[in-house]
Amino acid sequence: MEISPREAEVLELVGAHLSNAEIAARLCISVRTVESHVSSLLRKLEVPDRRALAQRAPEPAGSGPFHPAPVLPAPLTSFIGRVSERTELTEMIKAHRQVTAVGPGGVGKTRLALAVAAEVAGAYADGVWFADLVPVTDPGMIATTVAGALGLGEQPGRDMTESVVAALADRHALLVLDNCEQVVDGVALFLERLLVTCSRVTVLATSRARLMVPFERVYPVPPLSLPVDGESDAVALFMERAAAVGRSLDPALCDQIASICERLDGMALAIELAAARYPTLGLDGITAALFHPLRMLTGGSRADERHRSVRGALDWSHALLEPADRALLRQVSVFVAPFTTVAAAEVAGGEEGIVAEGLARLAEQSLLVVTASPGRTEYRALETIRQYGMERLSEAGELVDTRSRHVRWCLAKAAELAVAREDWRARFDSVADDLRAALAWAADRPEQRTDAYRLARSLAELTFTRHLIGESQGRYEQAAALADDPAVSASMLRQAAAVAGCRMHGDDMSRLHRAAADAARRSGDTAGTACDLATAAANAYRFSSKFVRKLPQEEAIALMAQARELAGDDPAAQAAVALAEAGRALTDAIGAAQGLYDTAVPVTIARAERAVELAHRTGDPLAESAALDTLAGAQSWAGDTFAAADTARRRITLLSSTPDTPAGTHELIEALGEATEASLGAGDLPAARRWARQLADHPLLAEVGHRATGWLLVADALAGNVEEILAGSVRFLDAWQRAGGPARSILGPPAAAVATIHGLRDDHDARRDWSAVLIQLDSSPGNTYGYGAVFDAMLLLHRGQAPEALERMAPEPAEVWQWVTWIWLHWYVALRAEAAVLAGSPDARDRVAEARTIVAGNPVAGAIVERAEALLDGDQEALLATADAFDAAGCRYQSARTLVLAGGDHAERGAAALADLGLAPMAPAPTPM
Repeated sequence: MEISPREAEVLELVGAHLSNAEIAARLCISVRTVESHVSSLLRKLEVPDRRALAQRAPEPAGSGPFHPAPVLPAPLTSFIGRVSERTELTEMIKAHRQVTAVGPGGVGKTRLALAVAAEVAGAYADGVWFADLVPVTDPGMIATTVAGALGLGEQPGRDMTESVVAALADRHALLVLDNCEQVVDGVALFLERLLVTCSRVTVLATSRARLMVPFERVYPVPPLSLPVDGESDAVALFMERAAAVGRSLDPALCDQIASICERLDGMALAIELAAARYPTLGLDGITAALFHPLRMLTGGSRADERHRSVRGALDWSHALLEPADRALLRQVSVFVAPFTTVAAAEVAGGEEGIVAEGLARLAEQSLLVVTASPGRTEYRALETIRQYGMERLSEAGELVDTRSRHVRWCLAKAAELAVAREDWRARFDSVADDLRAALAWAADRPEQRTDAYRLARSLAELTFTRHLIGESQGRYEQAAALADDPAVSASMLRQAAAVAGCRMHGDDMSRLHRAAADAARRSGDTAGTACDLATAAANAYRFSSKFVRKLPQEEAIALMAQARELAGDDPAAQAAVALAEAGRALTDAIGAAQGLYDTAVPVTIARAERAVELAHRTGDPLAESAALDTLAGAQSWAGDTFAAADTARRRITLLSSTPDTPAGTHELIEALGEATEASLGAGDLPAARRWARQLADHPLLAEVGHRATGWLLVADALAGNVEEILAGSVRFLDAWQRAGGPARSILGPPAAAVATIHGLRDDHDARRDWSAVLIQLDSSPGNTYGYGAVFDAMLLLHRGQAPEALERMAPEPAEVWQWVTWIWLHWYVALRAEAAVLAGSPDARDRVAEARTIVAGNPVAGAIVERAEALLDGDQEALLATADAFDAAGCRYQSARTLVLAGGDHAERGAAALADLGLAPMAPAPTPM
């Protein structure tokens, strides 16, 4: 089958060992689209898994093993000379894992690092990656910036540093970190974690000062070489840049140029600034200006000799500007990211046309860099020039006014993004660094506190939409600290708690709700205080798996007691307290000995129903959703499968029209998982797949594919959707491995499901691999008696090993009630009944009759039981009717199995149907037919 051009691109990147999320970022497509291409490639190339697919990736023509193209910025001008420096630095990064190129601003550290990185890219199997730290002022944002360069999003449940470390753990790659000087301490901490864990990663950093990390080797970047035997990189740079602005130089003038370069100490930036003046001043004019006693190259006592050269060149170049252009240069220096003419006009407070002309003149003098893209032209200042402009801005007494206009511009951009739809991500990314920089300045100025609060809140909302949820939580907390009104602080802290829930950080949820309670108390909001305290307790029960430190029972009880005392007759507070009490009752019931089962669960159901009633009265869909969650849990433990499924559907319907707030998103993700599980338990496979697909496609889970796809894999396995399993399991395994292989019992069912499908395909190697994954994920009784028994029985029955299947499910459901309730009860008893019939068990008819009562109303489990009875009675018509029932229920595998069990011509049709699904033939099994 022919592979499309896009599939070929995906295949090449699979061969480069990129994750689906990384491929999506590289190709600017969705993770779901990448999954579809991977699935198609698995089918077209007839390979079983991603590992085999990677081996089929082609090598680039005329090359050895595949090496990804370096992800490096493209310089706008040519790189001149530095042959010996490139050789020395190349050898150093080959020999050492962390090299820092150090030197003053303007010496050429970045260009040298980029040139070396491009040259050595082929030596790194997993590529070269570049992260510019210029916009970073908060050490906490270093990992976020690096993750962005790697094409990574945030993985709920871990911080960004952990995500970066996990992504690079097994990679052979070079990471270039540029401009580390303003966050040296943060870079040092980040690199210590990275280099200790990622043994095959090399880091090349540039900084004005060494980073002081254990692995570091320092390379002092020298100035450009001055004339020696007629050779000079400095002279070559001057001549090339002068020619670029329209005035080529006669080689006979080299001595005069050399004198200028010597005066500028061979500093690359200073030479470029001087060369830019050549068309208007000529060499004589440049020489006179540089040697004028009033323009001696002095940069103050704090600067070393080399930095004084650059400072002097900047002073000189700045002095030659018209006053309006000087003002414009210092005013646009507040931008840390590329900016447009319109943005510059707003911040500089000038007319757009006049500003455009000024920007063009600054670019002609090499004081700004111009980058053109479709539909817009942007400008930026090199960091050394930007810092110089900021100094001038302060000296002119214009810093506060210009910064204030920049803050207002940022607030306007944030407001535009809040309602924007098209190209949202690109638009946010283009201004995000300026939003952060403006906030960092405003947050430290009391007179800017109101605008700082507004900007922090906007940035919190925008970063949540951008799925930078770690930053979002921090910005909500920052907004809370900046708010003048404690009631507003409480609101921001609640939002922060919801984001923490999305991040799977239960401990932060608890901390933030308690902080919200304190803020509400300061504002005089007694009911709000009660809600926050009760919610802190309820969350400890509802989301216990998200906590590192489990909330002690006595602490939760104390929180509920305080909340109850403060609630009074406020409906919302009463509902919150009722939810916490219902959560405690459910937890007690689940943990109770089986003898207490009959008394504990009814009480829990009553408490949960009361919580739902009170929450409904408040008119708050999120409060009602939380109560319905607890009710569904109580119903499931009571064995009322259909009631639990109905409650879960009510919850989804309730949330379908809620806005995409952090709290709404947190509830929806949890609700989709619950609805999928409940639908599986009730045998509603189409609904289960629908909810599971929504969960798998949720953008917040793009980087945690194991969590996103888990229940979809289970639903597809029970339905027999083999092709979907093969594609989805690639994302699951890839994401789980990149997350560090966490041992989480909730991930056990999908691993068991995939292992079973490989078993049904007779792919013994793949089944063994997935069985090993399952052992790492879950060794609990749920694996032994619950889902593990169900999936093992499916495989054993397919292989004709009915006695072994019956033995695998020997315990009565009442003996292992905790592990076969929720979604597994109906599947367990139905398959157990069929195994008894096929194994010729003397009590088979009793088991069938008992099973029929338990699974009544479940279309799939009911059809399995009906099939078992038809086999027991030798009723072929009834047996074939179950095939139609399976088809109607969306269970293709069981339909094909029925035909095989019917024998004769039907068996041939069934075998063909199994082959179409991609499954191996069923082994013959003794049947009464």
